[in-house]
Formats: sequence, C-alpha cells, structure tokens
Amino acid sequence: KQTTDNIHSKESRQGTYVTRLDEAMRLHDRIADNGMQFSLALHQMHEDLNELSLNMEKGRKHWKHEGLNAEKRATDAEAAMEKAKSKYDGLAEDYDRARTGDAKSSRRIGLKGMKSAPQHEEDLLRKLQVADSDYQAKVQAAKAQREELIRTARPQAVKALQELINECDSGLALQLQKFASFNEKLLLGNGLAISPLPPSDPSAPVQHSLRDIVLEIDNKADFDNYMSGHVSKVPSRISDIKYEQHPTLRPKQQTPTPASRQPSSTLPGPALPETPTSSVPTQQPTYSTPPGPALPPTTQYPVQPSYGNPGNPPYPTDPPQQYNTAPYPTSPGAPRGFSTSTQGTGAPYSPVTPGGMGAQQSFSSQPRSMSPGPVATALPPPLKPVFGVSLDELYNRDQTAVPMIVYQCMQAVDLFGLDVEGIYRLSGTASHVQQIKALFDHDSQVVDFRNPASFYHDVNSVAGLLKQFFRELPDPLLTRRSYNSFIDAARIEDDTTRRDAVHSVINELPDPNYATLRALVLHLNRVQEHYAKNRMSTSNLAICFAPSLMGSHTGPQIADASLQARVLDTILTNTFQIFDED
Repeated sequence: KQTTDNIHSKESRQGTYVTRLDEAMRLHDRIADNGMQFSLALHQMHEDLNELSLNMEKGRKHWKHEGLNAEKRATDAEAAMEKAKSKYDGLAEDYDRARTGDAKSSRRIGLKGMKSAPQHEEDLLRKLQVADSDYQAKVQAAKAQREELIRTARPQAVKALQELINECDSGLALQLQKFASFNEKLLLGNGLAISPLPPSDPSAPVQHSLRDIVLEIDNKADFDNYMSGHVSKVPSRISDIKYEQHPTLRPKQQTPTPASRQPSSTLPGPALPETPTSSVPTQQPTYSTPPGPALPPTTQYPVQPSYGNPGNPPYPTDPPQQYNTAPYPTSPGAPRGFSTSTQGTGAPYSPVTPGGMGAQQSFSSQPRSMSPGPVATALPPPLKPVFGVSLDELYNRDQTAVPMIVYQCMQAVDLFGLDVEGIYRLSGTASHVQQIKALFDHDSQVVDFRNPASFYHDVNSVAGLLKQFFRELPDPLLTRRSYNSFIDAARIEDDTTRRDAVHSVINELPDPNYATLRALVLHLNRVQEHYAKNRMSTSNLAICFAPSLMGSHTGPQIADASLQARVLDTILTNTFQIFDED
C-alpha cells in the first residue's frame, strides 16, 4: 500500500510508467495470493499430520496395554500352575515315604500328640488328592490362557497394529501427494501469472506477461505528456521590446518609423511564378525574387545555400552552422545527408537570379529548429522487408552472408554501447524501435548507425532491435532441426566434452546461420570483455540471447530454459575454440 501511494503521488513519475507498474504490482499480488494459498495448505497439512500422529500414538499405547495384559495373564497362569505342581510333587513324595515306612517321615506331631503311621499316611493322601485337583485346575487354566493368547490376543493386537501402520503410511503418502500437488499448483500459477498462455478463444481478453507489461513503458510519451501538462505554467509572451522615441525629441519632419519586426513582411512587387520547391530540415529565412528567366525545378541541397550575389548580398547573412544530418534518406533518390519531405515545415526556397538583383524582394522568417534524429512523421513502406524473413531468403536477395541489420546493430553497439551498463539486458524505447524497424524494412542498405542520431542516441533501442530480429526469424538462428542436439549437448557435465558436442552441432548449421552466429558470437565476446563497466558477463548475455536464438520459452521448452542458456554460455566461453577470430 505504501508503494502504491508513493507511485501515485505528484512527486513520482506518471503516464505509462505508473500504469504498467500498477499492472505489475497487481500481478505480484496474484503471485502473493498464490503463496498465501500455498501457506494455508501447508498449515492444514501440518494440522492433519499432527492429528494423525496423535491417533497413531493413542492406538499404539492402547494395543500395547492390551497385549501386555494378555501376556501377563498367561504368564501368571503358568506361574500358578508351576507352584501347584511343586506343591503336588512335594506331597506325593511325602506320601510315598509314609507309605513305604520311611522313619524320617513317620514321626508327625499334631495337636493331640504324635500321629500314628496310618493316620499320617491317610492325612498325606487327603492332602495329595487336594493338591492333585488344584494342580489339574491350574494346568487347565494355564492351557486356556495360552490358547487365548496365541489364538486371540496376539492376532488381534498384531492386526490392530498393522491397521495403524497402514493408516499411518497412507496418511503420510497422502500428505506428500498433497504437498507435491500444492507445489505444482504454486509454480504453475506463478508461471501463468508471469507469462500467461494465449487464450484459445479469440474473443477472450489477452493477458499480458510481465515482460510485455514492462516493455509497454513509453519513456518518450511520458516525457511529452509531462511537459504538455506544464504548458499552462509557462508565462505568456509579452510584447516585443523596442525603442520608441518621445515625440518632443523627434525632428519636425519625421519620417515614418519602420514597422516593427514581424514574422512575415512582404514588399510590393510583381507576382512571382510558382516553382517546385524542396524543404530543408533546418528551417532558414526564405527569399523569393521577382520574375526572371525560367528555372528548372529546385532539388535537395546538402549544404547551406547562399542567397543573392556573393559580392553584394541583399540582406545580412548568418554565420555557417553545424547540422546533425540523418544517415538515411526518406526517398530513394535523396542523398544520405538530408531527408526530403513534401510536407515538411520548412519555408519554400527559390534561388535568386542575377537579373533580379535590382528588383524588390519579399521574405518570410521562421525560427530555426535542429533535428535530433530521424524524422518520425510516417513509417516508410516495407519495400525490402527484413523482419520475419528467413536468413536464406535474405542471403539470396541481398547476397550478404550476415544480414545488414545484424551488421549495423553490432557496429552501433561496438561504437557506442560497449561501456553502457546493462547493454542487451535493458530495453530501449518502444517507439524508437518501431521507427528503426520500419527503416530497415524499407531499405536496410541506406541505414547508417555510425551516426548516433540515426537511432535517437539510444543504443539500448539498437540492442533490443537486434534481439527482436532474431526473435522474429521464421526458423531460429540455431534452427529447430538442431534444437534437440544442442539441448542434449548442454546436459553433458564435463566442460570439454560439452564444448566439443556443441561445436559439432554448430558445424552442421546452414551457411547463413553459421556466418551470422559467428559474427554475433565474436561481437558478444567484445561486449563481455567490457564486463567491468557494462556488467554483462557471458552468463548474463547467454540468458538474454537464449530465447531469441533458440526459440521462446513456451510449451515444452519452458523446462529447457536453463539448458538453452547453458548452450549459449558454452559458446561464448569458448569463442575462439569454436570460431576463428579472422
């Protein structure tokens, strides 16, 4: 909320920037909601696992108690049986001695005195019979407890424990399946939020990816809108400053004061015939002459023309000025220095003839304006399209192994962008990219990027244009046919073996693809040599160029994103082992 308030404040930048930033923040809100749902699901899993653990512990203790009780009953019955057996054996031995007349056992003293041998024998027999009955009962009880333990108690406890184990295992497996499903749902939801799939229904609204949202920021339009919003704050132009002499100081016969300087002043003279005109990008005062000899139609002048007779100029002339000339003409026959236009804002110009020097002349004065770059009036028609055309077609049409757009863009970056931080990572202005793209589609042979004004002094737009060219190729630079071979090579862990495998696949590329890839890799190697300033290492360049050179990360290729970058990183790291520098 604080960030939203800050970006909507008057001190923050507005326009497309804040609109796209709002949209990006809403996208991150959806990602945060996905994370919140994932957290709630994990918390519920924690509660379920705790409940499962408590139930398992409760069942384990219950059946442990039941099992120990059954074992104790059987043990106690066997102990009682052993005790009865010992008593029974002792009485049997005493009875046997009494019956055989053993002297040691014949003397027994009772309450009424010493018993006789028959009495003692009868008494022992009675006790022996009681002990025998008790012993038999204890044996039956112990046997019954043993049978119950073996046939009932133990199987019942084992079965109950097995059920508890199965329930615990099933619960754990279920929770792990839910965890995997929640992770998949989280990652898929975040991925679709960042890069949504195109809708199957053409009438459905199109959801923009995070990259598309950011690329739609138009810095120039934002700046123009900001400046337009402050037009009302500019003070209105006051009247021109001029000297007015007081009437008391004027001579009695005062001549009329010359009229104040006006944007346009015309002296009377004969009508002039209309002649075809051309416009100069930097607007200059325009001079027209009275009738004279017929002249051919005027044409483009690459330098500042001189008006009138050099020896006796009819008006004061300005000192020569330096002009930033555009590197391309907007018409096929125009020279490269200036651009011609039939709808320009420059004033019409007609050269002065020697015969008209003494005649009255008319002129109109307009403010000069310097052109910062190419004239962005209307996009030229695509006479020789470059974008969306295969490398084979470009080679057959232009007879150049490396397309001219690739050569010009690399040349511009080599001259003006090697030390620019984030080159090939930062996007240029979308409007600039579209203008330059239209120029290349019109005729790439007349574009000259040695003059930075031809690309609006925005080298990031040139870098973005180069990536867009590769991205719009019908078949990627590294070709769909070789895609699986490159991915298989990227999976090799050994650096030397992986380099040799990638090198082998590169050697099988078509000739235009091989030549273009070689030129691009040598150029990117020069870029990464300036890593200390531009912060673009081989890995960063590989991440930036992998989708453009191998195909966008869509469909099954999403899982290959890291492998694609690894292919490019391997090529850039081993530039001079794969390609000759000369």
